Amino acid sequence: MRLTLAVAALALLAFAAPAAPAAARDQIRIVGSSTVFPFATAVAERFGRTTAFKTPVVESTGTGGGFKLFCAGVGVGHPDISNASRAIKESEVKACAENGVAEITEVKIGYDGIVIANSRNAPSLDLTVAQVWQALAKTVPVNGRLAANPHKVWSDIDPSLPAEKIEVFGPPPTSGTRDAFVELVLDKGCAAFAEV
Repeated sequence: MRLTLAVAALALLAFAAPAAPAAARDQIRIVGSSTVFPFATAVAERFGRTTAFKTPVVESTGTGGGFKLFCAGVGVGHPDISNASRAIKESEVKACAENGVAEITEVKIGYDGIVIANSRNAPSLDLTVAQVWQALAKTVPVNGRLAANPHKVWSDIDPSLPAEKIEVFGPPPTSGTRDAFVELVLDKGCAAFAEV
């Protein structure tokens, strides 16, 4: 698996590198996903050790931040590759085009995994996407109207859930993993409420 990931990532590095003028910089610059960062760093280090090229510079900016930097323009002042935890959005493709980044090649190397977890010592918590949305949304339906989210403990949402404080630890808004969580869980949970 490691070798396959390394080979695929090296192929990505080799394929995407020509985006910047070859003579202007002698090192590939990669920005993007904090989730992909450890893997991209390992591949970049191996690339530097096993080829005649310098080790690529890898920066953890978050997927959205990486696309913003990548789409800002072409040349030595801009990254050559953007790692991502999601596909590039149409709005980002448009921003790229507006700034002269016309050739974008997407290479899918793997998938992120998103897990909602709780302590092994706690009872298993079987949540629906609607319950997760109710826990995390800024405004939720209260008596048929949208109001500031009043839920402080899980049992506020559903009496069958434990009276435990709702605590969430997750990635920042620039994260592709967060974008995926919003799309796969929160948007679907929100759709369960006619008031919204």
